[in-house]
Amino acid sequence: MTENQNFKPCDLVIYGALGDLSKRKLLISLYRLEKHHLIEADTRIIGVDRLDETSDGFVEIAHKSLQAFLNNDIDDSIWQRFAQRLSYLKIDLTQPEQYKQLNKAIDPEKRVMVNYFAVSPLLFKSICHGLHNSGALTTESRMVMEKPIGHDLKSSVEINDVVAQVFHENQVYRIDHYLGKETVLNLLALRFANSLFYTCWNHNTIDHIQITVGEDIGIEGRWDYFDKTGQLRDMLQNHLLQILTFVTMEPPADLSAHSIHMEKIKLLKALRPITYLNVEEKTVRGQYTAGYIQGKPVPGYLEEAGANTESITESFVAIRVDIDNWRWAGVPIYMRTGKRMPNKRTEIVVNFKNLPHNIFKDSFHELPANKLVIHLQPNEGVDVMMLNKIPGIDGNIKLQQTKLDLSFSETFKKNRIFGGYEKLILEALRGNPTLFLSREEIEQAWTWVDSIQDAWQHNHTPPKPYPAGNWGPVASVALLARDGRAWEE
Repeated sequence: MTENQNFKPCDLVIYGALGDLSKRKLLISLYRLEKHHLIEADTRIIGVDRLDETSDGFVEIAHKSLQAFLNNDIDDSIWQRFAQRLSYLKIDLTQPEQYKQLNKAIDPEKRVMVNYFAVSPLLFKSICHGLHNSGALTTESRMVMEKPIGHDLKSSVEINDVVAQVFHENQVYRIDHYLGKETVLNLLALRFANSLFYTCWNHNTIDHIQITVGEDIGIEGRWDYFDKTGQLRDMLQNHLLQILTFVTMEPPADLSAHSIHMEKIKLLKALRPITYLNVEEKTVRGQYTAGYIQGKPVPGYLEEAGANTESITESFVAIRVDIDNWRWAGVPIYMRTGKRMPNKRTEIVVNFKNLPHNIFKDSFHELPANKLVIHLQPNEGVDVMMLNKIPGIDGNIKLQQTKLDLSFSETFKKNRIFGGYEKLILEALRGNPTLFLSREEIEQAWTWVDSIQDAWQHNHTPPKPYPAGNWGPVASVALLARDGRAWEE
């Protein structure tokens, strides 16, 4: 552990420890935290699953996962230190009496019990009841929940009600891994630590904002899950709305979890509802057909393995969002997210208003607006697009659009940029709820998204086709063109 930090050690219990999420994300992230001495020395990691396995077998499974996902970039001394933390318990999560095994594995007097639910929400009720019956929980115990937390408001309320029977709200840590990304957190610093942006972050100077989360992958063997969910509920309800709140919320009183949660909730309540009356004008649904990604042919959505050829589930969504408050009156926010896009890209583009008068007509008939481009992935950083004079003494002043580039990897060469899971796991171990979602926040987001989903069903709105390797259907271009704007490409 680094100097000047004093955090209480934990018993981190991972339910579903042999599952895909644990092997692909959690164990990898925990090893990286170990590498940087960010886990308290006495913290233990207990894997729980229903399969016959031993602690030694779990250690071997963890090692194989690290080899696979870290390309054998494993330091033996770090691995030995990490492996000593690991143990395994075979527990059928549906059998309450089996949870009593936990009492021998944890030590509530020395360590805080952190329960990580890396399983389907269908098992949350069984785990909560099993933990309650085991007597292992204390007032310090925490639980970490993965999305999806329901598929609509009703199911989300049901899941949260089950959890609330055993855990108080201040013990519950709901994860959205986008909130652990450095560039998302940097939005707080960018907006609230720099007068340059703080004073102009409103309808007086900003014309519109674009948020893009593009994936170049398809369904990746998740057909059964994704076809029942769709891009609206899988990506926009959580990731994009979380980015939106950080971009547009009012300044919090401080950096406490309560202050930030309250401002995010107020923002979500200010979102103008989209109903069957305006859904055709405000949204675009899309579904990819066969095409090419980076020159290689890929199948269409209805041609994926196990596909239902009659499916009308959307793999792409574009939405115009309006926020009904003083700061954002008249400023549209355009959001889009889709699969089989030309490349993987997550970015925010803040478009400032044009100047009312142009004295540089020799260079531009109309001066291009300034833009702030925030790259969340893959190349984290911030660009400012602005106009500068082209050097030279011949003739009139000539302008050129130039870019001020703040690349995180270049600017902070000595600082490792951690992934979202690493940051959030660390905060859960430390007991800091700031970057996690509150129940009210999630339910407010579902209320807004459910209205869109209901409107599509009411109007029988089918998804519009787009070839894989494109930025969605032509209708998504028209969504902005109607307002005299265009997507950043």
